[in-house]
Amino acid sequence: MSRRISSNVDNHINGISRMSNGQNKKPNSPRSGPQGRGGKKPPLPSYRRGPFSYIIIAVVIFTAMMMLQQLRRVDKIRWDEFITHVENKHIRSAELGETEIRGKFNQEGIANRAEGASDSFSVSYNREAMGERIEEMLRQSGAELTWAEQRIWLTMLLSWVLPLLVILGIFYFLFARPLRGGAGGMLMSFGRSKHRVQGKDRVKITFKDVAGIEEAKDEVAEIIEFLKSPKKFQRLGGRIPRGVLLIGPPGCGKTLLAKAIAGQADVPFFSISGSDFVEMFVGVGASRVRDLFKQAKDNSPCIIFLDEVDAIGRKRGAGFVGGGHDEREQTLNAILVEMDGFDTNDQVIVVAATNRSDILDQALIRPGRFDRQIFVPLPDLKGRVDILKVHAKNVKLGPDANLERLARGTPMFSGADLAAIINEAALAATMANKDCIETADLEEARDKVRWGRAKKSRVIDRKEREITAYHEAGHTLVQSMLEEADPLHKVSIIPRGPMGGATFALPEKDRTIFTKNYCMALLQVCFAGRIAEEIFCDDISSGAQSDIQQATRIAKQMILTWGMSDELGLISYGPDAGLKDMIYVMPGEKEYSEKTAEAIDVEVKKITDQAYKKAKELIEANKDKLERIAKALLKYETLDADDVELILEGGKLDKPTVSDLLAAEQVKNEKKSKTKN
Repeated sequence: MSRRISSNVDNHINGISRMSNGQNKKPNSPRSGPQGRGGKKPPLPSYRRGPFSYIIIAVVIFTAMMMLQQLRRVDKIRWDEFITHVENKHIRSAELGETEIRGKFNQEGIANRAEGASDSFSVSYNREAMGERIEEMLRQSGAELTWAEQRIWLTMLLSWVLPLLVILGIFYFLFARPLRGGAGGMLMSFGRSKHRVQGKDRVKITFKDVAGIEEAKDEVAEIIEFLKSPKKFQRLGGRIPRGVLLIGPPGCGKTLLAKAIAGQADVPFFSISGSDFVEMFVGVGASRVRDLFKQAKDNSPCIIFLDEVDAIGRKRGAGFVGGGHDEREQTLNAILVEMDGFDTNDQVIVVAATNRSDILDQALIRPGRFDRQIFVPLPDLKGRVDILKVHAKNVKLGPDANLERLARGTPMFSGADLAAIINEAALAATMANKDCIETADLEEARDKVRWGRAKKSRVIDRKEREITAYHEAGHTLVQSMLEEADPLHKVSIIPRGPMGGATFALPEKDRTIFTKNYCMALLQVCFAGRIAEEIFCDDISSGAQSDIQQATRIAKQMILTWGMSDELGLISYGPDAGLKDMIYVMPGEKEYSEKTAEAIDVEVKKITDQAYKKAKELIEANKDKLERIAKALLKYETLDADDVELILEGGKLDKPTVSDLLAAEQVKNEKKSKTKN
């Protein structure tokens, strides 16, 4: 049972209070985006062989045949033994070669040999010295004589052609393919850039596909204008920014915006990740940087997109091990030199993206390199509505699907999260054999993306279920009765992810500032679950673990950063990023005295105790309402805001329970099976 606030105090949103089931792990949030445009499958990979592959196959087959031929059972005998067999007329046939005689024994010869011996033999001899004598002896013994053909071509193949093919193959892989831009090279291809190029005809993304970041789109509009008509800017002597740094949280559309710039300007798009520059060999990264910028200048006007630039753009100094010979530092130096060497007429724009701008080297983000820094934030309410509409174009929404309501319930969601919601809703509707996506599918998809799948089949102990119901009822009561808190959306005791239950809030607006009254209301809602357990269950549980952690974070933020303590005054006691840039601060080292630390602990305890006291007074004054909410939760498992409002006004709920819904679904399935039969 922990309280999640809809603010940047905690990066989780929806104003959710949840009942913890004793696990400290956060649920895995599906991050997969929607399906491809138009539902098209990606092209199958090509497995075409090059000419050298067929040569290798032929050599392998030939070698295998030679080895099989040599594996035939032939007994090698001594010369004196061979003469004895000839004199005793045991030879049936013989083939005379240059240095060897091969032959077969007749039945008498086989009978005189050891058991299991082969009927074939071979013996070494000198043809020039004793060839005529052996021929005469074999004729007199009645053996059939043949002479082996001289296989000059085979000798030449084994001694000259095969080594030549091996040398040509090595040359082909090390030199020929890399020079033609092939991917099979080893040595020569190390210094080549691993970028991916999308030509004008392949970049299909435009600003129509980008929503929720209108200010960022306006800032890059002049870059597009420059790429289309550079002479317009040269007329007055203006210089377009050489580099644009996109900064923002993950999933906000930085890469999508860079592609849209290229698509809108109708220019080639060179994309590469920061990690693609770094290899185990020193100097390879710098070589790849030079190769990338050379190809970009040859194809200008164009855009170079460096994704995750912080992989190579970290501050030089303590973070680099090895000083000037470090591979990352050499790669960074190469980027600095290339960007500083841009000519005014190069028409190459470098766009980089990162979510760690605080660790970038200052030389990289100075004017003249990355002249402009564009912040790509999490979308606001209007932005979320626009993003949902963009992704909803590819799915079929039902008449009751309200994207505005869904956007209100997803504060602090990124564009990738919203795309995942639409995709998960489409999958859920498909599995349920629905004709379109309904509001219930969208809300379930939102909860699944943030908190995980609901565990409806999980068997819960009756006592644990009651504790969860009263805990969530406490959150719900305080959430509904405090004017400063966000409006209630729904409450559930169905386990989801690591949660035993959850209370969802639906913020009316996105908050950019947080008042002290709002923070105190959040603290009261956090403590309400534990208070309800104390009053109605005569015990407390570990379910308030996450609530306590979140309340502590809020209280410390109020005191250390926001100056909301009368005792400590308007002094920031939080970590100073600027100070850490100037001097080295040990991890965990405090920037204030022990006496101040003690005063901070006292103030945190004072604020949390004050919120706890107010929440307890509110619950004790409305015990009957809380108990009605808890009993309704035990009966229906999930209540929406209208249900809670009816209960608080003294009304009675009249809707089917979970058991009724399951029974109706079972009857429906039985009718379908009978109809099919």
